[in-house]
Amino acid sequence: MDISIIGKNKVNPDSTKIAPGDSVRVSFKVKEANRERLQTFPGLIIKIARHNSGGNFTVRRVTSGVGVEHTFPLASPLLEKIEVVRHGKVRRAKLYYIRRLSTKEARLKERRERVTQATAAADVEVLSAVAPEAPATETK
Repeated sequence: MDISIIGKNKVNPDSTKIAPGDSVRVSFKVKEANRERLQTFPGLIIKIARHNSGGNFTVRRVTSGVGVEHTFPLASPLLEKIEVVRHGKVRRAKLYYIRRLSTKEARLKERRERVTQATAAADVEVLSAVAPEAPATETK
């Protein structure tokens, strides 16, 4: 029997679509006294660490001029959902340099997704169905 199967955590399948530089809105459960509620934490992903136990990711945001970072485990049952607001264009795996930049300097360009030929052809078909060509009329 392989012992790694016993220690394997169930990772949320939605969490694999995140990358450093993404602006996200993380919803997680917070327990206060005898009740439980959802709290959202919007921010920029500056680090992702993936390993056998699921891994974790760190989200940073600036609130009232103070930088706040929160590290979330990917396999946590308290993690409700991760909503990607926009994909940032970065060339690093760890964005620690964002910590020393001001809020305005820390803005990232948006990453565009590559369009495959199949989807481009499907888009052309949809556009031609929506706006059919008008019959040609000759003008004198």
